[in-house]
Amino acid sequence: MTAGSAARTSAVPGAYPNVYLVGLMGAGKTTVGRLIARRLKLRFVDSDHEIESRCGVKIPVIFEIEGEAGFRSREAQAIVELTALEGIVLATGGGAVLTAANRERLAAAGTVVYLRAKPEDLYARVRHDRNRPLLATAAPLERLRELYAERDPLYLQVADVVVDTGSQSVQALARALLEKLEERWKASA
Repeated sequence: MTAGSAARTSAVPGAYPNVYLVGLMGAGKTTVGRLIARRLKLRFVDSDHEIESRCGVKIPVIFEIEGEAGFRSREAQAIVELTALEGIVLATGGGAVLTAANRERLAAAGTVVYLRAKPEDLYARVRHDRNRPLLATAAPLERLRELYAERDPLYLQVADVVVDTGSQSVQALARALLEKLEERWKASA
């Protein structure tokens, strides 16, 4: 089945494994995740949006009140619950991979996709977004470079599939990702 035919067929529960998207902020996890979920006929979930919904406030407010450690605790609980679901495409928060238990859960419960992007490309995408507490600094590009250096090895460790986002369109990125997923699923069938 091609990526195009995957989009035309209705997925039976369990027909596709869960897909978990990891990567830094601005890599396209939510945008691409929604698109591939639609094409695979799976439910899309964004862990950050789920946390905001549960708390009734935006992520920056959680950071302000509870600090990063409090947020990461909430994130870990959300990952436990979300990876127990079937038939989903999950966009994780950029720091979800910082916890070994999160990496283990993601790797055990589905296909992990790393949407990889250069810090400079990420900065161009998120520089005006005020909902990024880790970039509330005088030097956000430098902070993105630090986050990339810290997290890239963790993303690579957990990823089953790596897709470089580059400057391609969201549709082209989704097509490339669906092709890679299909190759992986065929090889493991």
